Amino acid sequence: QVQLVESGGGLVQAGGSLRLSCAASGRTFSTYSMGWFRQAPGKEREFVASISRNGDNTYYVDSVKGRFTISRDNAKNTVYLQMNSLKSEDTAVYYCAAHNFPYGLSYTPQDGRNFGSWGQGTQVTVSS
Repeated sequence: QVQLVESGGGLVQAGGSLRLSCAASGRTFSTYSMGWFRQAPGKEREFVASISRNGDNTYYVDSVKGRFTISRDNAKNTVYLQMNSLKSEDTAVYYCAAHNFPYGLSYTPQDGRNFGSWGQGTQVTVSS
């Protein structure tokens, strides 16, 4: 079991930037792909981005492609989400999660299936 703690959320104006962090403990961090998700009020949780175990490969949903960057530092057991050019529709609680299965080093999930070990989330509010 891995414990995840997100931080870095806040209130930002449209067009601004935020960097989210997710610190992991309790399980070998580099063993699993990681992902970021978000949930806006009244909506289902949405898969946003993922990164492979070794950090070499990333995947983004179309709505954030070119604006968000996922990265990881396995030495620090931390995954990041750099969010630029923020829009009001990015307002949500953001969660990180670890993939359930220790696939190969370059495996990069392309949907939200088989993720577990959720953090408590961090609120991102973008004002227009």
